Amino acid sequence: MIDHTVKDWMIDLLVFIEPEATVLEALHQMRRRYIHSILVSKSPEHPDYGILTSTDICDRIIAEQRNPATTKVFEIMHSPILTIRQDKSLQDCVKLMKEHNVHHMPVVDAAGELVGFISATDFMVAAEQLAE
Repeated sequence: MIDHTVKDWMIDLLVFIEPEATVLEALHQMRRRYIHSILVSKSPEHPDYGILTSTDICDRIIAEQRNPATTKVFEIMHSPILTIRQDKSLQDCVKLMKEHNVHHMPVVDAAGELVGFISATDFMVAAEQLAE
């Protein structure tokens, strides 16, 4: 596993939603695509990318009894996002995710452009395949 980079295991599917969209709209996209997190686009009012995860929905919608149909994505998203470069090792990625207590991380290239996504689930697949 030492020689493997984030690029080797990331998913290059990037799904975005606007910050002014409702959490319900984000939920529809996430469920339709079978994903547990969604990137939030930049806007004039929100100049940094954001991220909305299934954990955010549990903690900030369900636990706080908020209505996802009236709550805007920007109200519960995390921004700015924590990213990792695609040329970093899987170990570097795991350490960073553990340090910041996150399970989903956008991946950037050397220029800082978003190119993919890696999640805790990807590490389970990597560990299983590397053991064979």
